[in-house]
Amino acid sequence: MNKKELSASLAGDISLGGELSVHRLGYGAMRLTGEGIWGPPKDRNGALAVLRRAVELGVDFIDTADSYGPNVSEELIAEALFPYPADLVIATKGGWNRPGPNQWTHDATPAHLRKAVEGSLKRLRLNRIDVYQLHIPDPVVSFEASVETLAQLREEGKIRLVALSNVTQEHIERARRIVPIVSVQNRYSFADREWDYVVDYCERNGIAFIPWFPLGAGKVAGEVLNQIALAHRASPTQIALAWLLRRSRIMLPIPGTSSIQHLEENVVAVSVRLTDEEYEKLSSVTELVGSR
Repeated sequence: MNKKELSASLAGDISLGGELSVHRLGYGAMRLTGEGIWGPPKDRNGALAVLRRAVELGVDFIDTADSYGPNVSEELIAEALFPYPADLVIATKGGWNRPGPNQWTHDATPAHLRKAVEGSLKRLRLNRIDVYQLHIPDPVVSFEASVETLAQLREEGKIRLVALSNVTQEHIERARRIVPIVSVQNRYSFADREWDYVVDYCERNGIAFIPWFPLGAGKVAGEVLNQIALAHRASPTQIALAWLLRRSRIMLPIPGTSSIQHLEENVVAVSVRLTDEEYEKLSSVTELVGSR
């Protein structure tokens, strides 16, 4: 694939709630922060360059969260891309606090979520957030109370579309009784299929599924991935992304990187075509990986 053909648009499009359409390969902005998803990046100019290159490559869906940094990822997106292209959709999240590097604590109380949305609006320089995701259900807060708060913020015009992250099918069904849910973001890959039933549920209901940690892990998974990558003269990541894009029409991968080279390699994945045999071979690998 030459540079002129290098475009996320070749992945095809997916609808978010029937209101927005984005290409089926997005960009996850978590890794732009410092070590432990904490503090500023070592190379700020490099991080800004990656964001700008993503948009140049046709990426029109960027995923972030107020807890990435915290706040740093959202601030970088605004610094790099504001004023935003008309077709760019920014999805952010709230419901976690960050006491330190690699530390995450729940807070999906209505008060915190309201404060989180206001903070994200300010940092992203937006009047309305296109897609706002509950980052994770809070075990000590009513799930309905969290979702109802996001529904209210939607009614107030501060959120356009509501989404969920790190949830079960039961969570999705409960949330949909309160407000339309346009996407679900869970850990998922060819080798980590715990949420297969959620992918199937999303497909039946026209809900986008956003997989994070798309590579998976494990010795067997790595061997199979490397073998198929070698046959395609591709990277393991490209093969893993190609599998996701074929797995379901509602799949919206968001591979993240702080490297322009890796970003471009990820976009090339939309042109990789797996054979039926290769797809099935990857699908048969189900080594469960640990969650973050």
